[in-house]
Amino acid sequence: MNSLKIPDFLIFSTISSVFHSKENLMNTTAKFHLTAAAFGVLIASSVYAETNQVYSNTVQAHNAPMTVDVIMKDGKIANILTDNRESPGVGKLAIANLSKKIIRNQTINVDNVTGASVTSMALKYAVKKNLEAAGADLSKFQTKLPKAQLKDTYSSEVVIVGGGGAGLAAAASVIEAGGTAIIVEKLGYLGGSTVVSGGGYNAVDPERQNRQNIDDSIDRHFQDTMRGGHNKNNPELVKKLVEEAPPTMHWLEGKGLGFGPKVRVIVGGLYPRGHGAEGGGYGYIRVLEKFIKAYPDKVKVFTDTQAVKLIKNEAGKVIGVLGKHDSKDVNFMASKGVIIATGGFGSNVEMRQAKNTGVWKEVTLDKNIPCTNNFKASQGDGLKLAEQVGANVINLDDIQLHPGGTPKTGIMSSWPSGRNRIFLTPQGDRFVNEDAARDTLCKAVFKEGGKYWIVSNHVKYPTLDYQSKNLTIGEMIKLGQAFSGNTIEELAQKTGMDPKKLRASIDTYNDVVTGKIKEDNLGFKKFTQDDKPMTEGPFYATPMVPAVHHTMGGIQINSAAQVLDKAGHVIPGLFAAGEATGGVHGSNRVGGNGVADAMVFGRISGQSALK
Repeated sequence: MNSLKIPDFLIFSTISSVFHSKENLMNTTAKFHLTAAAFGVLIASSVYAETNQVYSNTVQAHNAPMTVDVIMKDGKIANILTDNRESPGVGKLAIANLSKKIIRNQTINVDNVTGASVTSMALKYAVKKNLEAAGADLSKFQTKLPKAQLKDTYSSEVVIVGGGGAGLAAAASVIEAGGTAIIVEKLGYLGGSTVVSGGGYNAVDPERQNRQNIDDSIDRHFQDTMRGGHNKNNPELVKKLVEEAPPTMHWLEGKGLGFGPKVRVIVGGLYPRGHGAEGGGYGYIRVLEKFIKAYPDKVKVFTDTQAVKLIKNEAGKVIGVLGKHDSKDVNFMASKGVIIATGGFGSNVEMRQAKNTGVWKEVTLDKNIPCTNNFKASQGDGLKLAEQVGANVINLDDIQLHPGGTPKTGIMSSWPSGRNRIFLTPQGDRFVNEDAARDTLCKAVFKEGGKYWIVSNHVKYPTLDYQSKNLTIGEMIKLGQAFSGNTIEELAQKTGMDPKKLRASIDTYNDVVTGKIKEDNLGFKKFTQDDKPMTEGPFYATPMVPAVHHTMGGIQINSAAQVLDKAGHVIPGLFAAGEATGGVHGSNRVGGNGVADAMVFGRISGQSALK
């Protein structure tokens, strides 16, 4: 039974109860919902419940404060409205699903959505406080909902462990090949870490690149990926990645995913071949989930189900997965093959510390170093499953950090991706070429003490309503995730930077992008026509820290996504894709290759499993 107690850090403020008559409800509810904004604090009042009333409460959710309005009619919850900045496909999905359950069953005793527990608790707490303000008898809203009972065994041709980007791409390809699949997902929703990613996708695409006079080729993408991975990559896998990235991108477009017309350099991407998906990482999940849902007879999805063991037959072929759902053992049998698509282990602090003997061995990757990924998803579960049946697991010391972590949380909600921003020390000096590889960027940050500023201006954020990731720049300022100044001196005063150093840093950057100098002493060059000078305020500064972002090592596969044992032999019936695998990225992943990897090898794994 879920307790409705909530940690103090979730409580932001309590908004007053606001009551409306039935005839004015349609006009006033929307108005109140807009004015009871996430950052407002109104004085609480106590009024007895009446028919057709609106009650509101604001709490701290996962990403930002969230206002929850509850409409009561005749003593029942008629509707729940929220003003939130939670992540699409994660927090927003949890809010929508829980709200429907609460309204349909008239109970707040509903289970948290696994993987979105902070958002779930925040919503339930706010609804509870609204019911209290309405004078409701809380005992009438505590009915425990029965849980769905699963059978002992389910069967299909393919079983996919993990419902993130790679797993959904695998399921879609199984459908297209005429097969059937089961997805086993431990979270309460699909999407994994892909859904919270920026969604940049590297691919050679002459149609878009030629418009910007960008000369590119498959071979150049190959060379950049090998160079970025310090030539520790498996060339066979890299070749497959770069060759299949363009047709897989068009495959996704055919399923309804839009990509922007502009090609960019994704941070750490080394070359302008990055394509921005509409909706970011959520865009991939949205279109693939929609495609899969159109074939309910082909794919069955089991969420809140942990895969605990792979099942082999006497001949050594992997033929299924033992799962656990609500403490019940469930067998998921596969007549053709099992695909592991469970992501990496970036959020598993104990595991990443134990394996951290590579590029970051001089840094203690403990809980003080946050992670950008979905915490529940990136625990390394698939690696442990594969090792149970003799799979070779390689290069686990290859752990990547991203410079775009929000201090303390690691969430990239305030990361100013793209162009027209500079990296500065706490004092205001530029210290690294902003276009360098991610490991180079993060090592430079650690050399400067582990914290830094990203400074931009109105070129990057034209208005306070301009949204970066999940938040607008105005909201970031109110949350203390960014600072603004109409002048360089004002920004320096607010951030503690030396105004002379800050001005000199901006001037040097401007000299490069205006063509006054071709390259500065850090190696920074004007990369695209989008690079603009920063000459006028307002100026913005965002505090940033390095955060664990990707684990390059994992299950060894071949170019058909078949899993290999320690002798290099194929393990019959077992396949893997995405961040759970090793060898594609070497010791450093090139920015923009991660989602491409998940989509390309996810698609290949589904095709291979059915052969």
